[in-house]
Order: sequence, then C-alpha cells, then structure tokens
Amino acid sequence: MHDSNGKNRHRLAVIATHVRAWTLPISCVRHCRSSSARRFRVLLTLALTSAGDPRHHVESGSQTALRQGCRPAFERNSRPQDDGFDRDPHQSTGVHEHDRDRVLLATVVFAVLFSQLLLYPGLEELVSVFGVGGASSPFTATTLDAGMWFLVAEFAAYVAAVGLWGVASDAAGRRIPFIVVGAVAGAGGYASLAILGLVGSIPFEGVLLLRALQGAMTVGALSLTMTMLMDLEGGHGRNMGAAGIAIGLGAATGAPAGGQLTAVDPLAPLVAAACLLGLVGLTVGRVRDRAPDSRRGASAIVRGLRRRPTLSIPYAFGFVDRLTAGFFALVGTFYFRDTFALDAATTGLVLACFFAPFALLQYPMGILSDRIGRAAPIVGGSLCYGVGILAVGSAPTVVLAAAAMVAVGVLGACVAPATMALVTDLAAPDERGLAMAGFNLAGSLGFLGGFLVGGTLATTYGYGWAFLVVGGLEIAIALVAIPAFLRLSIGLSAQVSLEDERL
Repeated sequence: MHDSNGKNRHRLAVIATHVRAWTLPISCVRHCRSSSARRFRVLLTLALTSAGDPRHHVESGSQTALRQGCRPAFERNSRPQDDGFDRDPHQSTGVHEHDRDRVLLATVVFAVLFSQLLLYPGLEELVSVFGVGGASSPFTATTLDAGMWFLVAEFAAYVAAVGLWGVASDAAGRRIPFIVVGAVAGAGGYASLAILGLVGSIPFEGVLLLRALQGAMTVGALSLTMTMLMDLEGGHGRNMGAAGIAIGLGAATGAPAGGQLTAVDPLAPLVAAACLLGLVGLTVGRVRDRAPDSRRGASAIVRGLRRRPTLSIPYAFGFVDRLTAGFFALVGTFYFRDTFALDAATTGLVLACFFAPFALLQYPMGILSDRIGRAAPIVGGSLCYGVGILAVGSAPTVVLAAAAMVAVGVLGACVAPATMALVTDLAAPDERGLAMAGFNLAGSLGFLGGFLVGGTLATTYGYGWAFLVVGGLEIAIALVAIPAFLRLSIGLSAQVSLEDERL
C-alpha cells in the first residue's frame, strides 16, 4: 500500500508539471504576465477587434449587419463621421469594454473546447485505464466500443441539458451565474474521473454516468457563453467570428496538446481539463451580463421556434457538420492509429491538420460570407466538404491523408461561420438565446450521431463504409438544401426578406 501511494504521488507530480505548462498561458491571459500569455492575448485581440479600430464596427440588428457586411470596405471606411477624431469619450469607453468582453468571452469558449479536445487523441489509453477490453459489459467489448460510449455519454447529456440551461438563463434574466455553476461543476466532473482512474475503478457504467454529469454541466458553460457573444453589441458577424475563432483554435490546439499530455500519462488530459474549467469559472465574472430583460419560459421557446421554421436550415447544416466532427473525433482517431500505426501524439498532429486551417480561416471566411451571401459558402462548401471526407478515407498513405485533412479543414472553415451567421440573421433580437440553444442542440445531436453512426459502421462494416456514409450524408444535405435556399432567396445579397420569414 505504501509503495502504491508513493507511485501515485509521483504520478500526480509528473502530471501537474506538464498540465501547468499547457494551462499557464490561459490562466495568465487577463494579466499578460508571461510572454506566451501576451502573445495569446494579442492574437485574440487583433483577430476579434481588428486592432480596436471603431471603423470596423457595424450597426446592431441582423438586417443592418448584413447590409453593412455587403458594402465595399472602402465605402464603409470613407464615412466622415468615422474618421477616428471626433468621437464621444463615453462611446470610446464603451467600444473598449465591448472589445475586452469579446476577447474574454472568446477565451472562455476556447478553454471549454480546448479541454474537450484534450481527451480525444488518447481516448484508447484513457478508457483502458478504467479496465475495458473484456466481454463483461456490452460497453467494453473493445476499446473502440468503450471509447464510443465514453464520448456518447457526454453528448447525450449535452442534448438533454442544453435546453434546460437556456430556459433557466432566460427565466432568470442572467447568464453569468449559470456559466460559473456549469464550469465549476464540469471541472469537478473531470477531476472525479481522474481520481477514479488513479486510485481505483468502478464498473464502466458508473464511469459513463459520471461522464454524463460532467457533460451536462459543461454544455451550460459553452452554450451560455456563446449566447453572451450574441448579446454583445458590435455586429453579429464580428461576434460570431469571435465564436468561430475560439471554437476553431480550441479544437486545433486541444488535439495535439492532448496527444502530448497522454504521452506523459493517460489521466493528464483529465487533470488539465479540470484546471481549465476552474479558470473559466473565475474569468467569466469579469464580463458584464447583457442578458435581455424580457424573461421567457418553455412555452415561449416552442412558440418562438414555430414562428421561425427557417431556422431549420442552419440547424440541419449544424447537425451534419457536427456529425462529421464527431466522426473524426472518434472513428478518425482509431482509423489513423489502426491504419497507419500512429501513436497518440502523432494522431493528435494529424487531427490538427484539420483543426488548424479550420481555426485560422474562420474569421476571413465569415467576412467572405457577408460579402457574397450565405448560400455559396454553405451549400458549395458542404458539397466539397463531403468529397474531402471521402478522400481522407481512401488515402493510401498518412501524408496524403494529412493533406486531405487540411483540405477538409479549409472547407469546414468556409461552412461553419456562415452557418452560425445565418442563425443570427434569422433570429429576432429577443430570441437569440433560444436560437443558439437550438443550434447547440442540433450540433450536440450531430456529435452524438457521429459517434454512434461512425462507431457502429466502423465496428460492423469497416472504416471504408464508415467514411462513405458520413461523407455521403454531407453531400446529401447540401443537395437537399439547394431548393430551400432558392425559396428563401438567401443568396448573393445575404439578406433575409420579410417574405422569407413568412415561409
């Protein structure tokens, strides 16, 4: 017993050293006391606020934002009232506050996604810590089955809880208290899983239950933080671009970081995730809560969605796009490791070939959709995206597979911000929280479907059929949506008319 305790203490010390190296820049982002923290904050600030230039701000309101986004840049920048000299000092202070809050909220979204992706590259090693691989449970027949159910448990909880978080926030007229509760409770869930793996084991069904509780808490922090970005003034496209950059950067850096931490210890990603969500709970309180005063309950949510059936279009694309992301997170991880004999760290780097361009191109692709409309990026991008998935599954070498992953990442960056912007375009100002809850619900169902469909197909029929079905679904949704986009007249003008809203 004494030797076991000593080994555990040494193991924890090693984990803590590496976790601190990954989480320190994020924990210091508010104060910029280290060079890495300073670079991180400068990167986010430049990307999200365009160097703080107020000329890049657009008016609030979906139609006004779209109208401004479609005008040439030289026309917007040539307005005499925006020459940067005769500005009201209170207005300047407000702009600074919005920019600061945008960076902090984007940092929170980044931290939540980063912590989630930490677990994926080393999923096989992580579930093995809990004693899977036997036939004693239908959840643990193989490590692929155990990994699938470990991810499914989290996203099933996402589906069940995301609407409840939205209703509770709207009913209370507050966002921040719920984000803090969700982040702290989610951190406790990650920490509890790490402790279970360190000191002992329980039946894998108990691990899945704890994983579901952790997911139910974490989705509250994520969804309501994105809703706070929708509440923020400064332009819909800009705020959704901030969300897209944060999501993309979190996914791009979380996977390779998780692979490196797994090489140290399979439990290290859990410890790092717990630390990051704890920091989220401390950081988000610095942002002013701008939740609307009007309070709406469950019946109002249903009525609001019924009045805007056009939201089903971005919801459908969000569902399928997240389905492919869930597919790559689970099946892609095992596919690269089994097919090309990669270790966890290298697998994380291959996954980063998708997530890096997906992150870095979100903001410019969002601006592009403001100029040319939503239809071309969403429909055309989805068609090519599906073809790219098929190319990844048929690549004969890891180099070609990585190149195909880069192409898929570029195409995903084309689709994602335009889809989120379309949600904001279609939602009324007092329904943004409801619209974001619906979008995250569709996305969670998509992730869940990606795990279940992809994992089942890969186990039963092999990786080839799994890639074929998932890539085909992406192509099919794009083809089916073409008539809907034409009927709604969502095209090059990127405007949604009142006639479209009545359809």
